[in-house]
Amino acid sequence: MNRNLFYSYSAYLKKRYGVPAFRVGVDAGFSCPNRDGGRQSPGCSYCDAFGARAMYQRTREAFEDAPLTDLFADIAVQTEKATAFLKKRYRAEIFLLYFQAFSGTYAPVERLKEIYDYSLSLNDYRELIVSTRPDCVDEDVADLLASYRDKGLDVWVELGLQSAHDKTLERINRGHSVVDFEKAFRLLRSRGIKIAVHLIFGLPGESEEDIFASCDYTASIHPEGVKFHNLHIPVNSPLYREFQKGEVDAPDTAMHLEYTIGAIERMPPETMIMRLTCDSSSSQLAAPIGFMKKTEFYDLVRTELSARKTFQGRLFKTDLL
Repeated sequence: MNRNLFYSYSAYLKKRYGVPAFRVGVDAGFSCPNRDGGRQSPGCSYCDAFGARAMYQRTREAFEDAPLTDLFADIAVQTEKATAFLKKRYRAEIFLLYFQAFSGTYAPVERLKEIYDYSLSLNDYRELIVSTRPDCVDEDVADLLASYRDKGLDVWVELGLQSAHDKTLERINRGHSVVDFEKAFRLLRSRGIKIAVHLIFGLPGESEEDIFASCDYTASIHPEGVKFHNLHIPVNSPLYREFQKGEVDAPDTAMHLEYTIGAIERMPPETMIMRLTCDSSSSQLAAPIGFMKKTEFYDLVRTELSARKTFQGRLFKTDLL
């Protein structure tokens, strides 16, 4: 099988480190501006109370306002269990610290620094990766993140755009605009921080044309990475009420395959394709039902790209730059 159909994250890690390297996902108790009443408050319409917490973190209690001593103890347990698992299961040798849950820059800079510093002290991490929102990035946050790059770490920010259409962002109660995203992107890029953009395919009201326009927009700014997510509708999300009324649905495997192939074709060759689908607990998921497993979908995408004689960058529109 042709391994050059798209630039995968696994290929990047293998080339950069030469030995098994894995992310250690940490839930540090962050919330987000859409949930100022706490994690149980309504956020984006597709988001449940777990936010973007990893599947293995979803049995834990939240630590939104915990004293740092309690939070640090919890983080230590998380990282110890995660690294032990990764060593045993995948023979991991290199670890990358990943603040995945909710908005990893949504706290006073002083608290962020204490959390980042303590978490980094628990292992010989090679990268600091923070997932966040455009409206949670300002000059002070960008300077703090850049300070870790100056210490020799690769620093990544995973920045949630989801859609390049303001009408969609308003429809899903995202709470920021495309202009907000552009400001955050430029700020981080000016500090030499690597950026991975998140996009969701199948958002309410969006056509295939809308989805590919978001892909073209993302490609035009040349992020270091991009993550594609198929829309999930959790049973305890605001979007679930619309699903129950038959007003919205989530793309099935076949539809998401078309979106994913079209998106890959539109990305510049140097942008890493870091993810193709998202994960949710089947017991908490209203739609889609029966979606192909992540590894199987990954193989299907490669098979289809090869069969269609297409590849990453084939439809990249340089004229948008």
